[in-house]
Amino acid sequence: MEENHIPYRLRPDSTEFTDTVFSCVVPYIHDCRDRSSVSLVCRKWSELDGVTRKHVTVAMCYATTPFRLCQRFPLLESLTVKGKPRAAMFDLIPEDWGGFVTPWVREIASSLNCLKAIHFRRMIVRDSDIDLLTRTRGHELRVLKLDLCSGFSTDGLLRIGMLCDNLRVLYLQESLIVEKDGQWLHELALNNTVLECLNFYMTDLSKFSFKDLELIARNCRESLVSVKISECDFTGLVDFFNHVVNLQEFGGGAFSNQPEKYIGLKFPPSLRCMALNYASQSEIPVVLPFASGITRLDLLYALFDTEDHCFLIQRCPNLEVLDTRDAIRDRGLQVLSQFCKKLRRIKVERGDDEEGFVSQTGLISLAQGCLELECLHVNLTDITNEALACVGTHLKKLYDFRMILLDKEERITELPLDNGVRALLSGCNKLERLGVYLRPGGLTDVGLGYIGQYAQNVRYLLLGFTGETDAGLVELSKGCPKLQKLEVRGCGFSEQALSTFVLNVASLRYLWIQGYRVSENCSGILAMARPFWNMELISAEMNAGAAGNSELQQPPSLLAYYSLAGQRTDFPETVLPLHPPVNLE
Repeated sequence: MEENHIPYRLRPDSTEFTDTVFSCVVPYIHDCRDRSSVSLVCRKWSELDGVTRKHVTVAMCYATTPFRLCQRFPLLESLTVKGKPRAAMFDLIPEDWGGFVTPWVREIASSLNCLKAIHFRRMIVRDSDIDLLTRTRGHELRVLKLDLCSGFSTDGLLRIGMLCDNLRVLYLQESLIVEKDGQWLHELALNNTVLECLNFYMTDLSKFSFKDLELIARNCRESLVSVKISECDFTGLVDFFNHVVNLQEFGGGAFSNQPEKYIGLKFPPSLRCMALNYASQSEIPVVLPFASGITRLDLLYALFDTEDHCFLIQRCPNLEVLDTRDAIRDRGLQVLSQFCKKLRRIKVERGDDEEGFVSQTGLISLAQGCLELECLHVNLTDITNEALACVGTHLKKLYDFRMILLDKEERITELPLDNGVRALLSGCNKLERLGVYLRPGGLTDVGLGYIGQYAQNVRYLLLGFTGETDAGLVELSKGCPKLQKLEVRGCGFSEQALSTFVLNVASLRYLWIQGYRVSENCSGILAMARPFWNMELISAEMNAGAAGNSELQQPPSLLAYYSLAGQRTDFPETVLPLHPPVNLE
C-alpha cells in the first residue's frame, strides 16, 4: 500500500503513531540513563516516563524536593536517596551537616502508594521516621535499607520487626544505632517468614539472642540466602547454621584463639560469599570444605598475613570479588593472578600496621593474570608508568579504577605518572569511575590534560594531590564530556580556576573540594554561580598548630551541586551557603 493511502493516524511520520509505539516500548526501557534521554525529547514523552518509571535514585537529597519527585513519578516501586557527601565517610564533613529523611518519609507516607523498596544512604533517621514509615507502608515494604545512617535506635528497629511482616531485605550495615535491647530481632523472628537478606554487619548491635537468629533460620528456611551480623562468637551459631540450608552469604561473627571450640561448626555447602572477622590461620580449615565454590571473600577484618592470603586464595578458583588489606602484599596478588582467573572486582585497602606493601609488581601481575577485572581499587606503596600502562593494555573490561599512593615510602620509583595515566585511559576506554590520589609531583598539568583528553566516558573523578597550577585544571575542563561528579583534595587550585572548570564542564552536577587557594571573602567562588547551582562552604575543625599549640583555621571545604529545590534551610553553624541559585518555579 502506498503511503498516501495509509490513514494519517497510522502513518509512520504521524505524532500520534509515534507516541502509540513509544508508549508500548518505554516500559521495557530500564536503564536510568536511557530513560533520562527519552524524557528530554518532548513533554509527552517526559510525562510517559514519569508514570512508567519504577525506580529512581536521588544522588543528593537536596537536589530536588520530595513533593516534586513524587509528583513526577507517582507509581514508583523503588526509591534510593543519598544524603551526606561521600567525604562524610572519612570524617571530612560535620556530623550535623544535614541529610534528614523526615521530609522524604512524610511524602512517601502520603503519596507513593506503590513503593515497595526504600534505600536511604548516609542520612539521619529518627525513630519517629521509622514509626511513620512502618505504620503507613510496613505491610507493603519488601526492601528497607538504612545504609551508613545514624540517629535511630533499636526502638525504631522494633517497629520494623512488628509491622514489616513481608520484608525480604533488612539492611543496616555500618549504621550508627543506639542499642537498648535485642527485642527487635525477636519480633522480626516471630513475624516474618519470607526474609531473604538480614544485614546488621559492622554495627554495635550485640544484645540480640542467638535463639532469635535460629528462629529466623527455621521460619525462613527456604528463603533466607544472606545473613551478615555484628561481632559475636561463632560458638553460639552452631544451631543457626544447621537450619540455613540455602544460605549463600554469611558475614560477621568472630573467631577466638581456641580452635577446638569450632569442631562442631559446619557451614552450609551452599555458601558462596564469606566475610571473615578476626579469623587467623587456625580458622582457615573451617572454610576449606567449601572454598572451591566461594565467589566473594571479604578479608578486611581478618587477621591474615601474606602467607594466609596465599594459602586460602589458591583454594578459591571461582573467586570473583575480593576485599582485603595490603597485608596481601605483592606475593598475594601474584598468587591471585595465577589461581583466580574469574576475578571481577578487587579492593585492597590500607592496613593498620606497617607490614603491608603493594607496589607496581603486584599490580602488573594482577593486570596480566585477571583479565576479567571490572573494578580495581588499590592502595600502593610504589608505582610506575609501566604498571599503569599494563593495566591499560590488559584490562579492557575495567570501568572503575582507583589508586591511592600511600606515604609509607618516601621515595617512589618513578614520578610523574603522566604517561602511565595516558596509557591506562587509552586502553581502558570503558572507564566510568576514576580515582587518582597521589602526592605532590605525582601528576603534572600535562597529566591532568591527558585525563581530560582520554577520559571520554568518565562520570565520576577523584583527584588527590595532583596537578601543579591552575592551567592543569583548565586543560582538564576542556575534556571529560560526560563528567557529572568531581571530588578534589589537596590540589591547591585557585577559586578562579575552579569556577572556570564548573563553567566549562556543562555535564557537571556535583563538586566537592578540600584544599584550595582561598581569596578574600571567597569572592572568587561566586564566579561559578548559575541557575539552580547550590554552593556551600563547610568550615574545617580548629587544629592545633605545630608551634606553641596555636590554633590554625584550615580553609573551608566547598560543596556545590545542582538543585531544583532552591537553597536548603537546615544549615548547621559549620556551613555557610553562598549565592542562592535562581529559582524559576
